[in-house]
Amino acid sequence: MTGWDISPVGVQAALTTTGEAGGDLDRAATTLLNDLMSAASSAGTVVPGGQFSGPLVGPVAPGRSRVPTGPVAAALAQYLSERQKKLAFMARRTAESVQGAAEATRAYLHGDLEMAAEAQRNALKPPKIDMPGTGGKNGGGA
Repeated sequence: MTGWDISPVGVQAALTTTGEAGGDLDRAATTLLNDLMSAASSAGTVVPGGQFSGPLVGPVAPGRSRVPTGPVAAALAQYLSERQKKLAFMARRTAESVQGAAEATRAYLHGDLEMAAEAQRNALKPPKIDMPGTGGKNGGGA
């Protein structure tokens, strides 16, 4: 434990700040998703008038909407699909980092308490003294 100087109050403050920032990141990602979906649905298609009311031609890929999308909506969807992975990674990394820092601090504090308890137990043990002429030693203690 030598060389460690952890302030539990400081760690708690840092973890609280980081947790709040993680919540801000989550809210920002949700806002981004909602705004991009709104922009995609408002972008329209390349059909004059911006509204397509005819039937779709050809098959629709599984998981895709039967509502036609234009090039802007398609580009926004592609952008979002790539960003979702990065946003999910950042959120997961933040949560795991906060959890790891909290666990490390708890272990550090637990280690301090264990060392203090061990020192108290050792202090309460009766001293072992080698008296001259007993046990073949000439004194000197243990």
